[in-house]
Amino acid sequence: MIAPRRFLPSISSLLALEAVDRLGSASAAAEDLNLTQSAISRQLKQLEQQMEVDLIARDQMRMQLTPGGANYAKEARVILSRLAQASIKLRANPDGGSLNLSILASFGLHWLAPRLKDFVAQHPGITVNLQTHNLPFSFEAGTAQAAIHYGTRDWPGVQYLPLMPKHVLPVCAPDFLSAPLSEPADLLGYPLLHLETHPDCWEQWFALHEVSAERLQGMLFDQSSAMTQAAVHGLGIALLPTFLAESEITAGRLQLAISGAPVSLGEYFLVWPPDHADDYPLIQFRNWLVAQIATEEF
Repeated sequence: MIAPRRFLPSISSLLALEAVDRLGSASAAAEDLNLTQSAISRQLKQLEQQMEVDLIARDQMRMQLTPGGANYAKEARVILSRLAQASIKLRANPDGGSLNLSILASFGLHWLAPRLKDFVAQHPGITVNLQTHNLPFSFEAGTAQAAIHYGTRDWPGVQYLPLMPKHVLPVCAPDFLSAPLSEPADLLGYPLLHLETHPDCWEQWFALHEVSAERLQGMLFDQSSAMTQAAVHGLGIALLPTFLAESEITAGRLQLAISGAPVSLGEYFLVWPPDHADDYPLIQFRNWLVAQIATEEF
């Protein structure tokens, strides 16, 4: 439900407030918005009258927003940015809308991207825009309507669709070992590569194999792709998700460091804020993902 009209200021007054907050003066705001300085002042005055709150600290030599006005301007900036993005999406795809999806780079590149063509074929009116992230972020501060999340249900304020467990394999360059190792504990004698966002993966892997391993050290990477390349070039042993490890093994760039079945260290989810739950593009994407997952074997 939309708030009463008296609480909904005009776009032009919000633009004036945002520009003054960002640029620090009415003259700079006027130049930025291609208006006169008096027009900026009128917009701010009208906004103050509508809100019944002082937004400008008039005892200052230089135009400065009050603390309340500055906070209001920051909120307005987020709203104006989201409105502009919505307008861009509408013009780009007036028939079916679009979905801004934030993805984990390795999952998006190696699992989602090869299958996304099927979604596009089934829903030609919906555009999927991809952006990458490493850690949970605030949906309110960005443009993403949904995201791929790995780990546990520890992202607050979102709804979850479980996708699949993350199965991992220890891999290394073909010439890194003279022969695959026979015991999990043997890996402790070699350099292990770590992912910055999940630095305890090796500890979890060893614990599942009943091997005591704490505070393991080694090279640290912010992306699975960078860690994969490090393993390919013989810098150590990496724990990679099966969809990434198996493709590298098939290509001959990596091999198993130790024989054995992959183990699960977490789960992939699709997450979204509740206020986007009924977005048509997101509903169609969720339904498509459910159908895709139903055909997979984990």
